[in-house]
Amino acid sequence: MPASPSPAIRVSGLGKTYRIGTDGDTASTAAEAFVRWVRNPTQRHWTTFDALDDVSFEVPQGEAVGIVGRNGAGKSTLLKILTRVTAPSRGRIELRGRVGSLLEVGTGFHPELTGRENIYLNGALLGMTRNEINRRYDEIVDFSGVEKFLETPVKRYSSGMYVRLAFAIAAHLETEILLIDEVLAVGDAEFQRRSLGKMRDAARSGRTVLYVSHLLHTVRDLCTSAVLLEHGHLTYAGGVDATLEAYQHSFATFAERQADPANRPGVGLVRFADVSVAHENLRSGDDVVVDYSIGTDDDLPGEYYVSAHITDEGGATIVQCDSRLVGYWLNPKKPHDGRLAIRNLWLKPGRYSVDMFVCTSTGVQDMWEAAGRFDVRPELPYSHSVSGDGMNRGAVFADFDYSELP
Repeated sequence: MPASPSPAIRVSGLGKTYRIGTDGDTASTAAEAFVRWVRNPTQRHWTTFDALDDVSFEVPQGEAVGIVGRNGAGKSTLLKILTRVTAPSRGRIELRGRVGSLLEVGTGFHPELTGRENIYLNGALLGMTRNEINRRYDEIVDFSGVEKFLETPVKRYSSGMYVRLAFAIAAHLETEILLIDEVLAVGDAEFQRRSLGKMRDAARSGRTVLYVSHLLHTVRDLCTSAVLLEHGHLTYAGGVDATLEAYQHSFATFAERQADPANRPGVGLVRFADVSVAHENLRSGDDVVVDYSIGTDDDLPGEYYVSAHITDEGGATIVQCDSRLVGYWLNPKKPHDGRLAIRNLWLKPGRYSVDMFVCTSTGVQDMWEAAGRFDVRPELPYSHSVSGDGMNRGAVFADFDYSELP
């Protein structure tokens, strides 16, 4: 990304390291932990994980920058550091101007306060005066669409109402920098359209926008440049189309690395030995069949379960199939050759990947992203064809019918 003489955001050598447990055998009291330390003073039950490592970039004032990458790449961690939700382990951040943010739904809201009170609370936290908030109050209320519920505590709001009000506050209060994480994943199509328009207006008015999303089409529509994160490292920065192309090309390399269990996250007492998609070329509505093999481990206490996620080319999870929901548990003392069959799934044309997980009640044993891949052919499951505006909303097709009432 080109350097700017006075960038709105400058990040240099940024890193965030977490300490994570290596097993589920955690001491339940301080006394028990002390006894374990006395008996084994050099034994560690934790390891470190770099969510971000040596990330450096600049964002010029007034630019809208998209942050893309697969799950676990470090996108949300980056925004949490920029918004001071969490502290960096190393590196330097320079922000020129007040920062407004919208991360997870409800971040920065007090659940016992009403919608009106939270507008003023958020404004105060962003450094706004009461007069500044009053000047934008009517616009915030009108955009949010929750006028009838302004005197209701926000703990009673639906997730859609929550995010509409939160976005309206972040977008309308006069901050120089706006940081947004996946807000458009919540809300109806009209709200998404207005939100995109508001973010475009914010960028055109000179505000700086940093936008994290799995919805690549919104990154393309909104942003003027983008950066790609992979495993906590910034691997590409440039124009939106070039960055998204680099994102797609990185998949093959990523899938090849994931085939080696040593490169996969998880405790690793029991892992997948093999995963394959039975049919890699499907029509919408065909069964998605995934075969898998899992080894044994005598040290793993209790049973475990498996889960599969179907993700689209943008990395968004379309379907989750957790074996607990159908009462399917596996015994670690013997190997398992299993099959997952996903029925009645009307996927839209495109390329999809399968992420597989082995889990226990204490954590993830194996996380194999991009374990398989398949294509859905551009054949509609409907009897008639229409223009794009009749099909381009939603993540999947639906099995539906219209009829006249008698």
